[in-house]
Amino acid sequence: MAGLKVLSALDLAKTQLYHFKAIIIAGMGLFTDAYDLFCITPVMKLIGRIYYEDQDIDESVRGVVPPSVVSITVATALIGTVFGKLVFGYCGDKCGRKRVYGFALLIMIFSSIGCGFSICKTRKCVITSLCFFRFMLGFGIGGDYPISATIMSEFANKATRGSFIATVFSMQGFGILTSSAVTMLLCVIFNHASESKNTVIRTPDEADLLWRLILMFGAIPAAMTFYWRMMMPETARYTALVEQNLRQAVKDMEGVLDIPMTDITDEHEFVPMPPTYGFFSSEFFWRHGQDLFACASSWFLVDVVFYSSNLFQSHVYHDLLRDPHKVNAYQQAYDVAKLQAIIAVCSTIPGYWATVFFIDRIGRVKIQMMGFLVMGICMFAIGIPYYSYWHDHTNAGFLILYGLTFFFSNFGPNTTTFIIPAELFPARFRSTCHGISGAIGKIGAIIGSVGFLWASQSQNEKDVDKGYQKGIGMTNVLVILGGISLLGMVLTYFFTRETMGRSLEENEVEYGASNQTSFMACFTGAEQSSPEHHHHPSSHVRPSISSTTSSSTSNSTVAIDQRRSSTSASILA
Repeated sequence: MAGLKVLSALDLAKTQLYHFKAIIIAGMGLFTDAYDLFCITPVMKLIGRIYYEDQDIDESVRGVVPPSVVSITVATALIGTVFGKLVFGYCGDKCGRKRVYGFALLIMIFSSIGCGFSICKTRKCVITSLCFFRFMLGFGIGGDYPISATIMSEFANKATRGSFIATVFSMQGFGILTSSAVTMLLCVIFNHASESKNTVIRTPDEADLLWRLILMFGAIPAAMTFYWRMMMPETARYTALVEQNLRQAVKDMEGVLDIPMTDITDEHEFVPMPPTYGFFSSEFFWRHGQDLFACASSWFLVDVVFYSSNLFQSHVYHDLLRDPHKVNAYQQAYDVAKLQAIIAVCSTIPGYWATVFFIDRIGRVKIQMMGFLVMGICMFAIGIPYYSYWHDHTNAGFLILYGLTFFFSNFGPNTTTFIIPAELFPARFRSTCHGISGAIGKIGAIIGSVGFLWASQSQNEKDVDKGYQKGIGMTNVLVILGGISLLGMVLTYFFTRETMGRSLEENEVEYGASNQTSFMACFTGAEQSSPEHHHHPSSHVRPSISSTTSSSTSNSTVAIDQRRSSTSASILA
């Protein structure tokens, strides 16, 4: 059977306007995600100054949100993200990418507005309302991840697919920068407009409007993108391979590819019927279990380390920012947002764009291993001498190591874990597997941002910060995080397959040892067959990938069909 010409045309297409349009449409979702998740840090400073000024006679904690409340607020959004990834990932495969894409954005829009319209002014009610809407916001954000990655991977050509998906993900950096810029601008405006003569001691009432505006601003970029998401066609791979509607796939792609229909279809083309095994079957586990384990475990480990960066926040804030007891609420929030912007410009955004530039040159696996390795080295370099040196020396060396953890997480596993799941799995499982991988990753984020924050407290009860309990100490926590990073590098080496330069249909053909697959392929051999082959002795085993790297997408499709000889093919009317 000849390969589907419309899919071959997508794989071989030169970079065109529709690629950039798809990047912007998908990327604005990630932009909004980052804005909503990262603006909460200065917002919590404002909420503390407004609702917790009278909480304690101890001057050191007056105007500070208790750690337990901060942890709940952060964890609530991440828990919502876990559920959003699972639900929308599944729906993206069952209902179509386009059908659920706009719905995730609508949830983000209304949840951002809801966060600002927390319908009360008492402390308990505000926090409860905020947590509810943050959960819903996280649910929408979680839904955006698997659908954005899947859509971009299915629209892109195989030569630059990694760069395109990385560019979509890099919009997070600009979302972080925008959240800081909006917060700083609004803080300056409110500070100049404030008529209070003693704002350092008492936060003016209008500050209650400020944090609400910051949160609601996140609805604007999402709302601007909604129309264009609704106008996007369904991806050709989903329409042809999952819905079995080749004619509609060709019609949709004719417009975006800007070439005649006759060049991307053939009246005698067959559409391969998808195999009958389900997601929870042993056949799925045999075919794709290693890939799902590799994607989920890597995402889990990197999020544990990446979201543990808040371990350093109080340390950095204390030494580099103005004393919060000597500035008003607007100035305190401004300082926190300014520091976030500096980190984004100096390390976060450059890390994203280094991945964009190199990922289709040196590959996903090498970048992921390198990122894990450097993150581990930085954690050891900060953690081992922490109490003997870094605790009292927040100098240029500390900031460089702190910045490198962000740079190499983004020029490393934080970006590649978003890309690889969108490339490895068959079309009918693609967004589901991406959602599962991301959901497990966000469980790691909860452990990193909440669990390790509490665990990092001193073992000496006298040195424990107000509101916390005794922990295992910063050195032990950072050494553990360094070990987690090295574990991520090892798991990547043994289990993660390289996807660079191959079509999505080639990537799902997982049999046969090759230098392009994971190290574990060396233990399975080129002639290993699946249970399906044992039940069907006449079926052919796919040849080694290394012997077909120069083959066209058409030949890889033939190989897929040989492996699925027990299924039937239908001709579209």
